[in-house]
Amino acid sequence: MKKWIFLAIVLAILVFGSVIGFNMFKAQKIQEYLASRPIPEFPVTSMTVKPEDWTPNLKAIGFIEPIQGVTVTNEVNGKIVKIDFTSGQTLKTGDPIVSLDSSVERANLKAAQGQLPAVERNYKRMKDLLKSGSISQGQADDAESQYLSLQGQIEGYKATINRLNIRAPFDGIAGLRNVFMGQYLSAGTDIVRLEDISRMQIRFTIPQNDLNKISIGQMMNIYVDAEAGVTFKGTISAIEPAVNFQSGVIQVQADIPNKDHTLRSGMFAKANIILPTLKEQTIVPETAINYTLYGETVYVITDQTGENGKAFKQVTQKIVKLGESIDGNVHVLSGLEAGDEIVTSGQVRLSNGSHVSIIESDILNKPAEIPAL
Repeated sequence: MKKWIFLAIVLAILVFGSVIGFNMFKAQKIQEYLASRPIPEFPVTSMTVKPEDWTPNLKAIGFIEPIQGVTVTNEVNGKIVKIDFTSGQTLKTGDPIVSLDSSVERANLKAAQGQLPAVERNYKRMKDLLKSGSISQGQADDAESQYLSLQGQIEGYKATINRLNIRAPFDGIAGLRNVFMGQYLSAGTDIVRLEDISRMQIRFTIPQNDLNKISIGQMMNIYVDAEAGVTFKGTISAIEPAVNFQSGVIQVQADIPNKDHTLRSGMFAKANIILPTLKEQTIVPETAINYTLYGETVYVITDQTGENGKAFKQVTQKIVKLGESIDGNVHVLSGLEAGDEIVTSGQVRLSNGSHVSIIESDILNKPAEIPAL
């Protein structure tokens, strides 16, 4: 019995020993294979950092406004007897727009003008009689009062008639007509929108911290969705003297030439205020930046030589400080130097010390035309 137990123990030791030995042999072979396997190289695209001129700008948004624009209304009640314009017509200052019925006012004016010569002669006669002492001062004053009062009535009738004939207050383009012949208009009725669009303007706000970066006459670029790819030039024409204490922003106004009448009021616009150009700056594509919760980094490529004398390229992760970005490029304030070769794409699988191979790729190049969806 003891002999069988001894044989079973020996057999168990041999079985477990062979399993353990096989696993140790397997692990050793795997280590040898991994040690002899070449370090993987990840394909990436790269660029060499070169100093460039950088023109920063301040971004803002706003709405296009006309240099002059008004909704033409009537000051007094009346019935339309004549319409002197058509929708979309170009008007000059003083051109008639709408005439309201002024027959009663003209009749009153004619009656007052008919009385004026007799009242004037009576006033002059009273002045002469006063000099000779034939009448009292009171009688002369009454004659003068009648004469001046009648003159005032005539001026009042003329002013009322003038208000019944509504004219263009400035050069501009008329909008859509809102009234019709024979319509009775209450005071303040909207007749037509008139706008001078020969020159437009845009109002926008900037933070008070950027106030020292702008000035009157400073150039800016304006973009509107209705004219994709077109850059409109403008200049800052006015800066609000006070900062809004609630929001901490300040209003700015810029003028935009509009000779071809491309811009129309109400258009949503994006504005870039052009700041002074900075010389010899570090500019890299945004695709080269790795954005993380701990900061922004880039991978810098360096040439290395292995123990076997074989050359390879290795990446080192560097922390960078960034400025603003414009059109897919970003201004690097610190962390890179001229001549550094950096990874521009393919860095998703990289880590500090990874080996890379440089490839040529046009995947990051902007297409000439964006395909329509």
